[in-house]
Amino acid sequence: MAQPTHRRNKSDHTLLRVNLNISHTCALFRRWNRKEMPEGESDSEFRSVVRISILRLKLAGMEATGVLPILKKRLAFLSGGKDRRSGLILTIPLCTEQTSMEDLSSTLDYLLGIPSEKCKARGFTVIVDGRKSQWTVVKTVVLMLQNVIPAEVSLVCVVKPDEFWDKKVTHFCFWKEKDRLGFEVILVSANKLTRYIEPCQLTEEFGGSLLYDHIDWLNKRLVFEKFTKESTSLLDELAVINENEKGPQPDKDRPPDCTFLPSFDPEIVLQTGHELLSELQQRRFNGSEGGAAWSPMDDELLAQPQVLKLLDSLREQYTKYQEVCRQRSKRSQLDDINAKVMQVVNWLEGPGTEQLSRQAGIGDSIRASQALQQKHEEIESQHSEWFAVYVELNQQIAALLTTGDEEDLEELKGLQQQLSDVCYRQASQLEFRQNVLQSAHHFHSTAQDLSQQLDGLLGMLCADVDPADGAAIQQTLKHLEEKLRSVECGLQGLREKGQVLLNQISNQTSWTYEKDISVENKENVDHVQSVMDDMQLRKQRCEDMVDVRRLKMLQMVQLYKCEEDAAQAVEWLGELLDALLKTHIRLGDDAQESKILLEKHKKFVDVTQSTYDYGRQLLQATVVLCQSLRCATRSSGDTLPRLNRVWKQFSIASDERLQRLEMAGSFHSTAEKILKESLEQAEAAIAPEMYEQVESIGKSLLDRLTVPVMFPDGSEQYFGCPSDLASSTEYIRDKMKLVEEKRLQQENGGQPLEEEEFKIDPQDS
Repeated sequence: MAQPTHRRNKSDHTLLRVNLNISHTCALFRRWNRKEMPEGESDSEFRSVVRISILRLKLAGMEATGVLPILKKRLAFLSGGKDRRSGLILTIPLCTEQTSMEDLSSTLDYLLGIPSEKCKARGFTVIVDGRKSQWTVVKTVVLMLQNVIPAEVSLVCVVKPDEFWDKKVTHFCFWKEKDRLGFEVILVSANKLTRYIEPCQLTEEFGGSLLYDHIDWLNKRLVFEKFTKESTSLLDELAVINENEKGPQPDKDRPPDCTFLPSFDPEIVLQTGHELLSELQQRRFNGSEGGAAWSPMDDELLAQPQVLKLLDSLREQYTKYQEVCRQRSKRSQLDDINAKVMQVVNWLEGPGTEQLSRQAGIGDSIRASQALQQKHEEIESQHSEWFAVYVELNQQIAALLTTGDEEDLEELKGLQQQLSDVCYRQASQLEFRQNVLQSAHHFHSTAQDLSQQLDGLLGMLCADVDPADGAAIQQTLKHLEEKLRSVECGLQGLREKGQVLLNQISNQTSWTYEKDISVENKENVDHVQSVMDDMQLRKQRCEDMVDVRRLKMLQMVQLYKCEEDAAQAVEWLGELLDALLKTHIRLGDDAQESKILLEKHKKFVDVTQSTYDYGRQLLQATVVLCQSLRCATRSSGDTLPRLNRVWKQFSIASDERLQRLEMAGSFHSTAEKILKESLEQAEAAIAPEMYEQVESIGKSLLDRLTVPVMFPDGSEQYFGCPSDLASSTEYIRDKMKLVEEKRLQQENGGQPLEEEEFKIDPQDS
């Protein structure tokens, strides 16, 4: 059944417009493919034509995505097979169901827009498979071909059923309508189709060996159209971006997204194009698996060189775009670095310098200097953040200097030099200020320590001194001297630290601050100098007091020394007394020995007398020292009485010893005289008075030896021990016995006495 007139007119108008667009586009592509483009026409013109043609096809609904549901119905297809004239074979497989002529028309419109003009010039061989369809549908399709592609169709082969249409064919003879249709129509069975077309160019449904997968073809077609659309759009955008970059003044106000981000990712589009090209080349040269070579999307259907050209153009523009991006990224990086550098410089020369300029004092105490140091640490903390930015910028600039272009080196070096100068100058000022504050803290700390030492020394000097002995006084005096030396060392250290601080303050005027800091410097100098002068004055006062205290303590040392020596003299006298009573026992065996012992005794007494006199002098010296020290007389204690008591006892004992030695000497002298004269003058008579004298002295001496020495305090003491006393008395008795024997001999006329006569009465002894 024929289409209505108004619908056919509308379809004719649409098809005519689409065919004109396709013809124009394909003609341009053929010229470009044969390299017949006039000189001066660039690839951009080719891309523009392709883009416009695609746009027109899209408006006409000729993109695969626009008619995808219709194409999936497989109402018609180009299998890639060719007739004997090398014309393309267009297959229309009709089915038992009612075929939508609008869908078929849309399918044919799309399929006829694929081949090139060269292919169309050879003519199409259309196979209308009517084996499963009604004759009226076949007839309608054949008539529609007249409206759609009358000029391109060379032959229409209607595949008829084996029995069904024989009687009805007579009602409509297509060969009679050849002139009106514009192409030849033949009715042929499927097994006789090979008379017109080679079996290798027919698909399996017609008994041929040509492989065709409609879904695979449709997918590849979608990929191709997607690649063509995206690549042309991307090429246009990249060309615009690259052309804008070549201008003298790029539009800086343009948003970065519009400038740098194309609508499609170039990497993905290139990858898609390469995959598509690889698939096309593989199918073209290798053929399908298990069959003859099949190229449904070869250069005649898909214009494979177009893919190659698009890929080449895209790579070229993408390379330029990458360079543009690199240049803009570098420019953006330089601008960013420049902005950050100026931000750092402006802060350091502005707020940073202002913060330092307000910090010129050194404080008047440790607490004040610590507060200033804490404030300075806060300032350093703020500067550290900017110094960290400086380090990062310096590293970035150094990296750009190694990889940057020649035209950027001077600018980078200038930025680096400016940034380094400002940062190093500010860091030097921070370090100088930190050194001043540290010196001030050391100065105040030393001044405080020295003040505490002076206070301690003054406390020692103001306290009363009442040591227990001379050793304690010596220790106190030593401690006082150590304190004074420590104060002297502290004052010397204060002078040194003060001089260092004054030198640093004098150099502070070299800072490049806008305001004058001479007033602050003068106050700082006056404060340091006043602290050192005050400490010097306090130290001098303490030295004067130390001299007075030293003199007093030395006198106290002498006082204790005199008292100790006086006590020692008393002890020595006691020892001499003990020696006199315990060791001075012997009286001598003869007159000569007694005389020697008497001389020794006198010397012993002289030594003791000098010891006593020494003790007396020491005690008198203590009286004088006590008067000088304005303290109570210490010699009126027990030392002087003990000295006098021991000396009195020694005097009594020495007198007793002297008398005994004198009696012993007289006794021995008289006795020896009697005994000597009796030997020399045997017949001479000795006076009886001499015998009586010996006897009297001997008895008195013996009596005296048995009597102890009586002291004024009522005590008594013997000379030596009883054994020593017995020895002395025995010797005196023996001598008295000899004298008595001489006296008896003289009375008996020189006759020797009997032993019984010579016995002396013990009572007489």
